[in-house]
Amino acid sequence: MDLSHSFFSIISIFFLLIFFQVSYSKDDVHFTSCPHPFDCGNLGNLSYPFSTDDRPAYCGYDHEVYKLKCIPNQPPYITISSQEFQVVHLNQTHGLMTIQRVESEENTCPEEIFTYDVFNYSDTAANITLLYGCPSRGFADNSFTCKKDQSETFAVFGNNDEYHCRGKVVEVPVEKKARDELIRGTRALDKTLFEPFEMRYFAFDDYCRQCKNSGGRCGSNKTLTAVFLCYCRDHPYPIKCERGGKGFSLGVKLPIVIAGIYLLITGVITIYFKYIKTMGFLKKFTKSDLDIEAFLKNNETLAPKRYTYSDVKKMTNSFKETLGKGGYGSVYKGKLLDGHLVAVKLLNTTEGNGQEFINEVASISRTSHVNVVTVRGFCLEGNKRALIYEFMANGSLERFIYKENTNLKEHRRLTSEELYRIAIGIARGLEYLHRGCNTRILHFDIKPHNILLDENFCPKISDFGLAKLSNMKESIVSMLEARGTIGYIAPEVFCKNVGGVSHKSDVYSYGMMILEMVGGRRNIDVKVSQTSEIYFPHWIYQHLDQGNIKPELLGLMTREETEIVRKMIFVGLWCIQTNPLNRLSMTEVIDMLEGSIEALRIPPKPYLSSPPRSTVMDSTSLSLP
Repeated sequence: MDLSHSFFSIISIFFLLIFFQVSYSKDDVHFTSCPHPFDCGNLGNLSYPFSTDDRPAYCGYDHEVYKLKCIPNQPPYITISSQEFQVVHLNQTHGLMTIQRVESEENTCPEEIFTYDVFNYSDTAANITLLYGCPSRGFADNSFTCKKDQSETFAVFGNNDEYHCRGKVVEVPVEKKARDELIRGTRALDKTLFEPFEMRYFAFDDYCRQCKNSGGRCGSNKTLTAVFLCYCRDHPYPIKCERGGKGFSLGVKLPIVIAGIYLLITGVITIYFKYIKTMGFLKKFTKSDLDIEAFLKNNETLAPKRYTYSDVKKMTNSFKETLGKGGYGSVYKGKLLDGHLVAVKLLNTTEGNGQEFINEVASISRTSHVNVVTVRGFCLEGNKRALIYEFMANGSLERFIYKENTNLKEHRRLTSEELYRIAIGIARGLEYLHRGCNTRILHFDIKPHNILLDENFCPKISDFGLAKLSNMKESIVSMLEARGTIGYIAPEVFCKNVGGVSHKSDVYSYGMMILEMVGGRRNIDVKVSQTSEIYFPHWIYQHLDQGNIKPELLGLMTREETEIVRKMIFVGLWCIQTNPLNRLSMTEVIDMLEGSIEALRIPPKPYLSSPPRSTVMDSTSLSLP
């Protein structure tokens, strides 16, 4: 018996076993565990995407985001961005919920609501600006006292130019009519904050409708990061039940049906093996191809649009205009049928095993943020793999920060204010990846080359080939091998004795990058001589420790420029602390960058950050790019 005959015989038996199992099985446990509707508190007739502690996590869209806390005869509670709200009303037909802030005993200050992927404001809600750390003087009804980071702080509603507050500035949602009355002075700030307002929620509503119409029950699979699944009587389906969600019935014609299916499968597999043997196609499908296809099938509801290789050639005009090249492959300029410009990264399939492609699609398809690049689609056709991004007119950040590029024709000098805004934008993007998604995304390759700039020099984090997804509750992640770029890799990534690998590893890379933005050169440069230049973080720390960072030392002219650069230096040195526990979180980075220079503390010297050999830098050579 030859290989092909043995193979199709085994497959045939496999299909028959599946058929018998389906025929004799009871209703799927997921189907029976997720009855709809259900009651919670004083709200009834609730269903997907909401869940409670009494229901399995897979019965809702995301058990942490949409989990309701039920209290008898009271509105349910829901936690959004670590803040507790009461759900006053639910309109599940239109995906709307009316929520109201809960006044906690700790009197904690209201914070921003992250609305990137599951929540957004309705037409009846709007943001107001709150200023924390304001001087305690009379602001009438536009102020209140609350606790932030366990300390009392004075907060006001208004413009910082008027109040000169030194704390955080946040945007919080309120009911639009109440906001208008607050602006007119006819409503107090505290009453405005506790007025119910409306939010719109998203959880594959169209898919759920199709699932219910087919006899199934909507749910998700946490192992696939809350991807939608339709739980049916026989087993789960991606969107809707087949055969009405019911298993086969055992009738008198069952033996005939089994025989027919067996013959059909046997015939199809025989023809298939003869075909691939004749055409020689079997050699073209590698384990990498199969792994990627399996991943895409399991995540088809999250993956971006799929294009053919012919589509890619058309949109790039047969790869006419090259935007850049690297070890991963080449990037070409293209245009979609709707007129949008794109950057097409054609991957080099001889490098790696396809894991970088999976990482990119898995992580970036879950994101939606102004400081994270958007993927328009992808191509996977044989050994042709491509990722299609939104086009970024100004390319990567590295073109604008290194003095070695100042002689390039397209070089444009960035002001300290522009560098400052870019640093804050990158920090906001990383904060979103670490806190704003359903799943924490660790990038592991933050560097100027992977920061893209649009036509307005708004930064966007790109290249998620080395990214790793982790549960929000996991502070430490496991790594089999070091990943990243020399000069930006955190010590704990390649030396386990330093500490655990976590989101603080991205913080380290961010710190090294903004120090390069300040210094106008690479922190570690293999091209420099061993006697004329030194490692920049140590050089700048010496002057910082001695208190003699003066404007002329940094090539600056104004007091404002000096303050901006000093902030970036302080933040950069805090971010590259050897011990991950001593580094800032990205939220703290934003607070420090936007806060007062007087409130900043000098960080300890980052001892293990130095490169293996000493280099020297002349103080006269340091200036902003």
